[in-house]
Amino acid sequence: MKLKFLITATLGLALAASLQAEPLKIAYSDWPGFTILEVAKQKGWFKEAGVEVELAWFDYLPSLDAFSANKVDAVTVVATDALVNGASGAKSKLIALLDYSEGSDMIIGAPGVASLKDLKGKKVGIELTLVEHLLLLKGLEANGMKPGDVTLVKTPTNDTPQVLASGKVAAVGAWYPVSGQALKQVPGSKALFTSADAKGLIYDTLAVNPISFAKHKAEWEKVVAIYYKCVDYLKDPKTADDAIKIMAAKVGADPADYAKNIPGTHFLTLAEAQAAYKKGDGLDSVYGSMAVGDKFNLANKVYAKSQKPENYLVPSIVAGLK
Repeated sequence: MKLKFLITATLGLALAASLQAEPLKIAYSDWPGFTILEVAKQKGWFKEAGVEVELAWFDYLPSLDAFSANKVDAVTVVATDALVNGASGAKSKLIALLDYSEGSDMIIGAPGVASLKDLKGKKVGIELTLVEHLLLLKGLEANGMKPGDVTLVKTPTNDTPQVLASGKVAAVGAWYPVSGQALKQVPGSKALFTSADAKGLIYDTLAVNPISFAKHKAEWEKVVAIYYKCVDYLKDPKTADDAIKIMAAKVGADPADYAKNIPGTHFLTLAEAQAAYKKGDGLDSVYGSMAVGDKFNLANKVYAKSQKPENYLVPSIVAGLK
């Protein structure tokens, strides 16, 4: 009886240790503000901080699907897209602001298309209801145009270079590195409107499953701190080249080319993230930015009921870091 008890107890302890050792699984994709996590992985910073993290590499949309299917604990995601996931049942807590796009998201015109106004009555290849769709509508508005002035062609972002090259559309919407590929593959193509023309429209975040966040808050705090350590490493002139080399290798890009495109992503330092987490109506606040995204989603019938940013945003972790 005593032996049976000891065996049972031993198995119980082994199971508990196994459960405790289960890593936090984070889905990430090829946007620079997400790929920078590869620096932490290569440098061993997660283990150094005493937190087990498994980074799972996906294309962007499949990463959101993996999160919705509970295959991962967290996903790097555009704030507006987190609302879409949430409306479908995959609620999340946005515990860190990673960056905002400052030029790397683009509406790219085919050869001979000089401006957004030239797109009137023409087709635009875009991933419907995702961030480039929002950017396009913002660009049309800025140019005195209406959504109905263009015809949208449903196009996966990773396919936009080929679709633009085919001549079947007059423009496409894509983010870096895909936007860079499109500009290279189609001589004479040009950026017509970019996220630099609407700074703060596109915030990127770390979205965590609420159950995982509640169970592992201390570990998630370490993950957030490590993210900003990666940003500091990239921004430090002494280590920037090493960071860029690691990030470029992950997406199969030339480091020199990747470095040229880094300014298109405004990586948020801890201090900048703390400021952006403060409530406000403008695009300098993630609350104001997400309100614009929520309005866009409602207008395009992405979901029927408003998703309130305050139900998703968790500023406390970033606010508590120094």
